Amino acid sequence: MLNDPMVLILMYFVLPVWLIAGFADWLCHRATHIESTTGAKESLIHLLMFAEVGIPLLAAMFMEINSLVIAVMMIVFVVHEATAIWDVRYATTARTVSPIEQHVHSFLEMIPLMGLVSVISLHWGQFLALFGVGPEEARFDLIWKQQQLPVAYIVTVMAVILLFELLPYLEEFFRGLRANSGRLIPPKARRNKAGETAMR
Repeated sequence: MLNDPMVLILMYFVLPVWLIAGFADWLCHRATHIESTTGAKESLIHLLMFAEVGIPLLAAMFMEINSLVIAVMMIVFVVHEATAIWDVRYATTARTVSPIEQHVHSFLEMIPLMGLVSVISLHWGQFLALFGVGPEEARFDLIWKQQQLPVAYIVTVMAVILLFELLPYLEEFFRGLRANSGRLIPPKARRNKAGETAMR
């Protein structure tokens, strides 16, 4: 399985591009002074989206892919997209979302879809079984992968996620709290309506 080109693309292209885009998004937030515009509330939304993408990522890395895992991935993708709309809607109350940041967002929205489609193509029988068709019977049990990913790969991925995704976004959240005396929403964001900065 680890020699399958699609698996290698997921491991060494799709996931790294997602991680790079996530860090680039944090840099965009920092450049627009998120702490004094939309504050910790937007950072909480970012952490929520991080968790939403993290669930299927961990499942793909450690669990056998079956109908249950595919269903969870599909549901979480839809929830993530809805959260992304909420994020931008709130961000534009007080912060200009630059063309560069919008382009980064396009990666952050489409890479999970690319990953989902790749996983489905690798486990087509279980995808069809989810809808009661195809030759396989749907499986809904949680089982560790029989062929685990290399330990060095797992350690590297987890270290990169911690250092370049989780810690930066936690820093962003606490920076927003400090800048607003512990309040989630800065005064600037309270005054404006959604989309206001996008219409200037």
